[in-house]
Amino acid sequence: MAAVGVAAALGVTTLAACGTEEIRDAAGKSGEPAPKTVTLVSHDSFNASKEVLAEFTAQTGLTVKVLKSGDAGEAVNKEILTKGSPQGDVFFGVDNTLLSRALDNGIFVPYEAKGLDRVPAELRLDKEHRVTPVDSGDICVNYDKKYFADKKLSPPQTFDDLAKPEYKNLLVVENPERSSPGLGFLLGTAARYGDDGWVDYWKKLKANGVKTVDSWELAYNQEFSGSAGGKKAKGDRPLVVSYASSPPVEVLYAEPQPKEAPTGVSTGTCFRQTEFAGLLNGAKNPEGGKKLIDFLISKKFQDDMPLQMFVNPVVKDATLPELFTKHGVVVDKPQTMAPAKIAEKRDQWIQQWSSLVLK
Repeated sequence: MAAVGVAAALGVTTLAACGTEEIRDAAGKSGEPAPKTVTLVSHDSFNASKEVLAEFTAQTGLTVKVLKSGDAGEAVNKEILTKGSPQGDVFFGVDNTLLSRALDNGIFVPYEAKGLDRVPAELRLDKEHRVTPVDSGDICVNYDKKYFADKKLSPPQTFDDLAKPEYKNLLVVENPERSSPGLGFLLGTAARYGDDGWVDYWKKLKANGVKTVDSWELAYNQEFSGSAGGKKAKGDRPLVVSYASSPPVEVLYAEPQPKEAPTGVSTGTCFRQTEFAGLLNGAKNPEGGKKLIDFLISKKFQDDMPLQMFVNPVVKDATLPELFTKHGVVVDKPQTMAPAKIAEKRDQWIQQWSSLVLK
């Protein structure tokens, strides 16, 4: 999820496991060494602990190489352009807002992961098992608590609130053509106001001074006044489209850690997101890729994930850390949309949005 970009901004680096054990491919020519590396292509926000990836190496003899390819939308588009000759073996980070685009372009091949029965059926959106659910989260507007306390102004809680005069020139959003949280927020407004009503809503947001930037990293770490990065950059927008799990990030990497997160979540502005991993069509190490997908839904990886990527695990036996549960927000009634409708309307809505907001 893009939320982990906060961690990147604060100096946390992605670590790939190291392994030297040579393994042999029983299905190949006698004595021919199998690949010792499996390449995971992802958006820029993938992160995993050194210890967890080292365990994968210990189990399989394979080293994980992580290749980051920009924001989720950009990363998916790169894989579409290289279909059949992919950059790696597994792709992680395509979400429900972009899933149909990836599936329709044939960038994945079917593989039913071991342990998939531990993932709720409602998250398994592809019956052909071309993708495997790995995490879920909620795209929501975040607010700078100090700004609203200083102004003695209640922070907005709903989509309707964001268009009110008292919040004029306060909100920054991401371009849905380039950014997955930006697209999730657009879909959230379409789910809330309907196929036609969302256009009128965005007219109100535009008149109320909404600002648009290309990526989550720019919005959250440059424009948003409530984040650690935004404070350094002297951001002046106290409202930003981010995630319900962003507040724990601000607590975890602050020194000293505050008792309360400096940012809050407008829970009436949320859209539910699920991210998937899939075996790439034309992968050089498909067997290693299958093992990696199995590992992504193992309890070990799922337990590690919340404080690495600040998303919710999808397996039923995973455990959330206390910091995550204490400072994160549970969204009871997020906006959702059927994948078929997203596939039908997404590109049309993005074009309409661009014509309305960017011109």
